[in-house]
Amino acid sequence: MAVKPEEATDAANALFGRHPGYRALHAKGTLCKGIFTATPEAARLTRAAHMQGEPTTATVRVSNGGGDPDMPDYALDVRGLAVKLYLPGGSRTDIVSQTVPNFPVRTPEAFVDLMLAQRQSPALLWRLPRFFAGNPKALRGLPANTLALRPPASYAECRYYAIHAYRWVNAEGSEQYVRYTWLPDAPGSRLTPWAAKRLGRDYLQQEIRSRLERGAARFHLELQLAEPGDPVDDPSTGWPSERRRVKAGTLEVTDLETERETGGDVLVFDPTRVTDGIELSDDPVLRFRRDAYSDSVARRSGLLRAD
Repeated sequence: MAVKPEEATDAANALFGRHPGYRALHAKGTLCKGIFTATPEAARLTRAAHMQGEPTTATVRVSNGGGDPDMPDYALDVRGLAVKLYLPGGSRTDIVSQTVPNFPVRTPEAFVDLMLAQRQSPALLWRLPRFFAGNPKALRGLPANTLALRPPASYAECRYYAIHAYRWVNAEGSEQYVRYTWLPDAPGSRLTPWAAKRLGRDYLQQEIRSRLERGAARFHLELQLAEPGDPVDDPSTGWPSERRRVKAGTLEVTDLETERETGGDVLVFDPTRVTDGIELSDDPVLRFRRDAYSDSVARRSGLLRAD
């Protein structure tokens, strides 16, 4: 039976607790301002407005993956980079990415099961092994994903993967499936948990603020181009490393954003919010995220949809 969006929110709340006013996942983060500028290579692959080379204003959020806003920054966790791009005519499009290169499972149902299996209780000793027994692919991907959970020195030094495939359509109607990766201009190493703990509970939030006072943080958007036969609807499966890669643009994170998410402003970064020239794949996790986010928004704000 298909899982319902509210079941996903319930599972996140069961794992991290209920925190009114906060996101069910990625509850702790920092909002920033940014500018994205695409390359000519991107314009040849898609007719999307933000990929034609003109600088595009962005709202950027860096975050921890968990749903507890009080979780310390030194915890083992996924980190997120979410980018909202403001297009001509007032429309928007979002790119949502994380530090883990592949999603652990290929369906929303399995992801809900994974969250429920991780709840802290004596039953964790049998729930998690039972989950991996039924999802051996998730177990095989555990070593690589676990390395990506180690605390970074800075949000600005991480590599972020958008995990889903999108179909790009150019001005001539040619189509190309792509996956996005944000590459930091200044990559850094991961910290040991005890070294990160010495930096304090909120060291990542403090570090990004201090960094932006000194100058912009930059990321380069890299596309991996699919070839025939590559799976485009499975976020748990990567494409061969030899697939062609193209630089699509540069994101400059320039300053803190202090005007959004104040008062009744509710900001949502939705990976299904695309624009002409970019289309969704049939990835069931990607398709599910829109309704799951809507349920989360309704719970934390009372709104059915948000910006």
